[in-house]
Amino acid sequence: MLLGTTAIVNGHPGLHVVAVGKTVAELVAFRQRMDVILLGLTLSDGSTPAQNIAALSWTGARVLAYAADEQIGLIREAARAGAVGMVKKSDEAPQLVATLRAAARGQLAASADWAARIGKGESAVARVNLSTREGEVLALYAAGETAERVAQALFVSRETVLDHIRRIRMKYAAVGRPALTKVDLFRRAVEDGFVQQDP
Repeated sequence: MLLGTTAIVNGHPGLHVVAVGKTVAELVAFRQRMDVILLGLTLSDGSTPAQNIAALSWTGARVLAYAADEQIGLIREAARAGAVGMVKKSDEAPQLVATLRAAARGQLAASADWAARIGKGESAVARVNLSTREGEVLALYAAGETAERVAQALFVSRETVLDHIRRIRMKYAAVGRPALTKVDLFRRAVEDGFVQQDP
């Protein structure tokens, strides 16, 4: 995906990729002047779009969210933090190039698609669609059980429980409510009614 996008950008007159990084820290370490930054919303270091856009503010570059369709919560977070528009990972090359050029000209690179996503109500953003089994796993695990104890209670393997937990974390991250730690999972479980918090 990254190599393909770089090739598309470099193949158009007036556009050139000057730096690529797997994290914002890696990107800025190149100390290159950048007019536009295409920012992935889920990076390997677990950072949030808001953290990354704040960390890039000193560059003066205009930030575009590079997003998958289902990342509504993260898209909204990026918009609130100052992203000027969005490039969808499914966009064809002409759309990608047009959005980059608009951002480079200092224009708001906001399509109707971008506006629709950031305009959704908070309740729609917050909603997480967990399966019945994922809800059971979250309720037990977030309440303090180990993966082994959850597996025993649900008559599944420990690996299956860990797979469910990974999927649960991905679903929360996709709506802008990351749950990187067990404490985070507990908070999400309380917020969504899977676990009752002691008064």
